[in-house]
Amino acid sequence: MKDGFIKIACATPELKVADCAFNADRIIELIKEAHTSGVKIVCFPELSVTGYTCGDLFLQDSLLNEAKHELVRIVKVTERLDIVSVIGLPLDVRGKLYNCAVVINRGNIIGAAAKKNIPNYSEFYEVRHFTAADERLCTDVQLPDGYYVHLEDTVFVCKELPELTFGIEICEDMWVCSPPAEKLAASGAVVIFNLSASDEVIGKAEYRRTLIKAHSGSMACAYAYADCGIGESTQDMVFAGHNIIAENGSVLAESNAFSRGLTIADIDIKKLLHERRRMNTFASAPSVHTAYFSLRITETVLDRSFSQTPFVPADKNALDSRCEEILGMQAVGLMTRLRHIGCKTAVLGLSGGLDSTLALIVTAHAYDMLGLDRNGIKAVTMPCFGTTDRTYLNACSLAKAYGAELLEINICSSVMQHFSDIGQSPDNYDVTFENSQARERTQVLMDKANQLGSIVIGTGDLSELALGWATYNGDHMSMYAVNSSIPKTLVKWLVGYEAQISQGELKKVLFDILDTPVSPELLPPEGNGSISQKTEDIVGPYELHDFFMYYMLRYGFSPSKIFRIACISFTDKYSDVEILKWLKTFYRRFFSQQFKRSCLPDGPKVGTVTLSPRSDWRMPSDASANLWLREIEKLP
Repeated sequence: MKDGFIKIACATPELKVADCAFNADRIIELIKEAHTSGVKIVCFPELSVTGYTCGDLFLQDSLLNEAKHELVRIVKVTERLDIVSVIGLPLDVRGKLYNCAVVINRGNIIGAAAKKNIPNYSEFYEVRHFTAADERLCTDVQLPDGYYVHLEDTVFVCKELPELTFGIEICEDMWVCSPPAEKLAASGAVVIFNLSASDEVIGKAEYRRTLIKAHSGSMACAYAYADCGIGESTQDMVFAGHNIIAENGSVLAESNAFSRGLTIADIDIKKLLHERRRMNTFASAPSVHTAYFSLRITETVLDRSFSQTPFVPADKNALDSRCEEILGMQAVGLMTRLRHIGCKTAVLGLSGGLDSTLALIVTAHAYDMLGLDRNGIKAVTMPCFGTTDRTYLNACSLAKAYGAELLEINICSSVMQHFSDIGQSPDNYDVTFENSQARERTQVLMDKANQLGSIVIGTGDLSELALGWATYNGDHMSMYAVNSSIPKTLVKWLVGYEAQISQGELKKVLFDILDTPVSPELLPPEGNGSISQKTEDIVGPYELHDFFMYYMLRYGFSPSKIFRIACISFTDKYSDVEILKWLKTFYRRFFSQQFKRSCLPDGPKVGTVTLSPRSDWRMPSDASANLWLREIEKLP
């Protein structure tokens, strides 16, 4: 439960219709199995004590009374287990029968909810037996052995961890236009459990999955759907036991069709609460009844995985589609700006590195959209002290392959003159040595743009902005920054996608650029002419920094939580010591470099994370990092 991770489960037990003792035994077995697996809350299907397909047997006192006796037996047998169980059964109240979900915990019956929407169409005839619950339903139901259950709309809250809250709806409640879960979520429920008996027909599984994902996304919640399966009567229907656990629009776990047992997932309560805080339009409503359960605070052993590249879709088909979409968004942003100012030429610095390559790709696509000759793209290569033959030749080849006009302006002499003017020794390879070159290149680009009545296209990416790995008023500045919300890990995939769909010399040069170490090339090359200044040797691996950035900015994770999941995700690549070192570097640089982000040029937002002060990130440049760095210092 540390860091907000909670293990929950949906259970589909073996079942015999109307055999409450048999069904209770199977429920007890799965509760024990769930407890052994570290599950804190387990949910069973609709009417799981009796079976859903009892028909007119629901009108028999024998069945109703036996269901209550078996519920009490389940409560007693599981009283020593540190788990919450949500169990379905019929309850008769004042001459009416309700389809209910009862919550039990440590030998106590915590409360119950009743189904509000009773279907009476197609294959469903529940109105024949059950009454729809409404907001006025608030009563205690007597059970055997002195037990009772309170029946009312309820949000269930963990005493030891108040952030852990859940609500209940039952099957058809999810399928209506205004599901009860909306009110429960607005009243604070972060998890919604649905006890269901959804029969299987062609195409229904995909629709069900889509609906659950949509509900979990629109309510910023975890949605756990427990479905009945084999054992229900097949007289007229077939049930598949299609259990699904989704979190904020994504499926975390899903059972195979026609299977039994537990479907388990680690949900992240803190992540969901952050999402709700971030969305100021998330509705709040007058609280419904509150009931409390108790769980020991333990550390959840995580089975959940975390992608090493959270900005990049894991599915190859989705990745290609996403790359095409992103390139289109970048190009439309630039196209709109060029059209607005009536500009037919664009200037960009082309280094032969990844970022300037992506900027050229985007500019070429924008020109195609506008129907302009790509010769209007002025690609300026500006060799200086650190330029290697490899990057220089790649820049030249790339400009030619895209039909851009290549302008070569060697800046060595102008930088040397600048060194003389300010009294800088050319043998002193300090920050002034490096930044003088970056600022001279920007001056050349800006002045060239003035000459041509053009604008300068920025090439810097989101990862560099997060780390401040840009020269202030150097490559930090442009007139439109097309890569400003593209992290370095995604830059590689976008260039790689362009390479895959290209032909001939363009394909060859793009793949060579992808294979070139990331470097600003501001220090002289090594003796063999290779790059001497490798960015990731200095500031750390970009894949780690992008991982840190994603979870810090998108979900507000603390350094300790980011460290925990990074150690899980990168266990095959980096030691815990290495991850901790670069995590500290990330936070130190992120806080100290905000002043560069406070005055960024315009650029399109294309993902959920961006650092534009006009869009998603507003932070004082003099904010202290001490709180975050102290937390890192305490990490093992």
